[in-house]
Amino acid sequence: MGTLTTAEPALRSAPVEDRAAQSAEVEIIINAAAGLEDKAALRARLEKIFKARRLQARVCVAQSGAELVKLTRRVAEGPTQIVVAGGGDGTVNAVASVLVGTDKALGILPLGTLNHFAKDLRLPLDLEAAAETIISGHVRTVDVGDVNGRVFLNNSSLGLYPSIVRQRKKQQRQGYNKWLAAVWAALVVFKRYPFMSVRLNVDGQEFKRRTPFVFVSNNVYEMDGFQTGARLRLDAGLLCLHVTHKTGRWRLVALGLRALFGRLREAKDFDSLCAREVFVETRRKRLRVATDGEIDIIETPLHYRVRPCALRVLVPEKAVTSAE
Repeated sequence: MGTLTTAEPALRSAPVEDRAAQSAEVEIIINAAAGLEDKAALRARLEKIFKARRLQARVCVAQSGAELVKLTRRVAEGPTQIVVAGGGDGTVNAVASVLVGTDKALGILPLGTLNHFAKDLRLPLDLEAAAETIISGHVRTVDVGDVNGRVFLNNSSLGLYPSIVRQRKKQQRQGYNKWLAAVWAALVVFKRYPFMSVRLNVDGQEFKRRTPFVFVSNNVYEMDGFQTGARLRLDAGLLCLHVTHKTGRWRLVALGLRALFGRLREAKDFDSLCAREVFVETRRKRLRVATDGEIDIIETPLHYRVRPCALRVLVPEKAVTSAE
C-alpha cells in the first residue's frame, strides 16, 4: 500500500458573482464559547463594521452545537445569501454542513483556537479584516468530505485521535485547561495503546491493516517542512487516506514529534493514498469517529466520499484569482 494518484484531472473551481455586493443583509451566527470577547460587545462591534458599508448584520449567538445547526437551518430557508459562522473549526463545520449543496455563501469569522479551514482558505485572522473579506463578496467553490452523511471540511479520523479528544473533554470537565487536558489525554490513550483491524476499499482497491488510527483528509495535506499540516488546494476533488504502519508505542510517539516539527516521512511513517471514495470496515458495529474535531458514534461500514465544489465560501480576492 503506497501513494496512489488518479489518472483523471483535478477539478478546478471558478469565481462566481459577488453575492455580498448584491445583498443588503448578512446573517452572522456566533458560537457563545468562541473567542475571549464579550458577546454583547462583539455583536455591537460587528453590526458597526457592516453598517459602515451599508450592510445590515443580524447577529445570533448560539449556546450549543444543536442551536448552531437550528439557527443555520432557519436562516438558510430565508432570502439572505450570506451566512457567516463565527467560531472555530467545529462552528464552521456546523454551519457549512447546512449550506453544502445550496446557493448560499459561507462567510467565516475565525474566532477559534486553531482555525484550520480559515487558514487553508488564506483568510485573515483579524476580525475586521475577516469582516472585510465577507463584505467584498468574492466567492469560491470548494470540496467537502462526507462520511455516512456527515460533512467534514478538514479531516475525519478513527482510532487514537477520537480517543484522545474524548479523554481531553473529560479532563476539561474536571477543570483542566484545554492544552493541559490534551497532554494528559494523550498519555492516557498511549498507555492503553489501542489497535484495530480494518479492511479498506479505496476506489475499488482492497487492503487490510492493523493500525492505531485511520485519517482521511478533504484534499491533500502537506507532509514536509514549514507547510506541514496545510493544504495548498481545496478543490482537487480528492480525499487523502493515511494509515500508520508503526507497531510500537515509542515509534508512535516519535511519529507525533516528527509531525510537530514538520519532519514527517510519508513512505516510512505511514501509507498514503489519494482517492474519491473510501470504505472502512471493522468487526465493530459502531465506531467513535472524529469529524473536524467533533466526535460522533457512527455505524459501520464507514463510507467516505468527496463532494466536489459543493460549498460556496467567501474568500479574499487574491484567493479567487489563484484558483483560476
